[in-house]
Amino acid sequence: MSVLVVGSINADVTVRASRIPGPGETVLGNEARTSPGGKGANGAVAAALAGARVSMVGAVGDDAFQEVALSGLRRAGVDLGGLRTLDAPTGLALITVSDAGENAITVASGANARLTPAHLPADCAGFTHLLLQQELPPAITLEAARRASAAGLTVLLNAAPTRDTAPELLSLTGHLLVNEHELAALAGEGDFEASARALLQRGPQAVTVTLGGAGSLTVTAQETHRLPAHPVDALDTTGAGDTFCGVLTARLSHGDRLEAALRWAGIAAALACTRPGAQDAMPTWAEVLRESGR
Repeated sequence: MSVLVVGSINADVTVRASRIPGPGETVLGNEARTSPGGKGANGAVAAALAGARVSMVGAVGDDAFQEVALSGLRRAGVDLGGLRTLDAPTGLALITVSDAGENAITVASGANARLTPAHLPADCAGFTHLLLQQELPPAITLEAARRASAAGLTVLLNAAPTRDTAPELLSLTGHLLVNEHELAALAGEGDFEASARALLQRGPQAVTVTLGGAGSLTVTAQETHRLPAHPVDALDTTGAGDTFCGVLTARLSHGDRLEAALRWAGIAAALACTRPGAQDAMPTWAEVLRESGR
């Protein structure tokens, strides 16, 4: 039931507009709002809300955005003993959300880019699962996976955003999570299931492909799970994938079987789409249970 998250911590600045602007185009939007974000922090908050005991390793700057960036983690009760305040700006994500609920995001990494393996905890004692993403420098992500794997933790890697993923990192990953674009970057264009199964040959024991409104596909050497999306009226998809990853990690840490954990993750991610923001939109475990009909 103990999850370690090594990942990014950002403040999000979000503007809602009629549509996502194209290259060179200016689109008028509504008022900007600031809220906590970062793929690492998002996953940590989602996992904590789903009932896991979560510790976060990450970095912020000593600036005006620090409190915004940390507010969601503190509210969710995430342990911040691994937090570092570095000589760099707090990470910032500039987000445009269209009236159709889609988003476009540009990230200024700031302090996140200054994290190194030296900032990792000395050991992984007391944890069962490690959740990683790809917003931090590759060196710290890979070293975190090495230490966790050596200590017997299950490593979950959300290979987002798309960047070069070291073969060694994949070999240390127990459960790989990608969307269809990240899947194509890792395995090439083609049938989703065939591509996911090809990635199994590179190390992971499970590969999950999140497909938005089409649900999710998960393959292991023994099983295939195709789960439909939980039906909701989407308002803002920001953070939905991070919610899925965090809740899946939390439920696996609780001992849920894979298919059940995937179902809970799908419901939580869908609920996160019904409210604006990333961490601010994530549902509590009570809300997920209520939405499931229990």
